[in-house]
This record gives sequence, structure tokens and C-alpha cells, in this order.
Amino acid sequence: MQDRAQSMNTLTRAHLAEAIYTQVGLSRNESAALLETVLERISATLESGEAVKISAFGTFLVRQKGQRVGRNPKTGVEVPILPRKVLSFRPSQVLKARINGQPLPRGGQE
Repeated sequence: MQDRAQSMNTLTRAHLAEAIYTQVGLSRNESAALLETVLERISATLESGEAVKISAFGTFLVRQKGQRVGRNPKTGVEVPILPRKVLSFRPSQVLKARINGQPLPRGGQE
């Protein structure tokens, strides 16, 4: 039951494609294809190590984390954590203001 409640509050690809269909007027297939093209372009850009900045929304960044020593919480044994890339998101001031119900910053975009 919890999964269903969570899915009702989650924006999915299907929801986005339907919004494109409704608001832009493309066919459902064209809307889904457009969405997939945009998501693929974002993914490929991030995969190449570049940042993706969407005005008034935020910036997706790929960061390199170095090797470090972690600890197994059950046993307390130290374990090396290998270097890896992580994806981070930095919301714009506009998005932060919208989420908090505050007036938009001057200029309205970041």
C-alpha cells in the first residue's frame, strides 16, 4: 500500500509525456519520443562529464570522489571505498523560492 501511495506522489516519464501531449499538442508517440530524446541528451552530456544547467531549475553536475576508508557498520571493520563518480543536483534560487513558497528572486531566473 505504501508503494502505491508513493507512486501517486512521483512524477514519472509517463506523466511527463502526457503533459507534453496535453500542453504542446504533439501525438502521444511524438510526446514520448521527444521526452526520451531530451532525457537521452541530458544523460549523454552527464556521462561525458559535462554539467547540465537548466535555467530557473538547477544544475546537474558529475563529481569525482576520491578513494577513502569506510567502516562496515555491523562489524566495524575498515573497508576501502574506491574512487567513483557521483551525480549531484544544485537547485536554482528560483526553484528554491518556489519550493518554499517565497517570492521569486529578482530577475526570475538563474
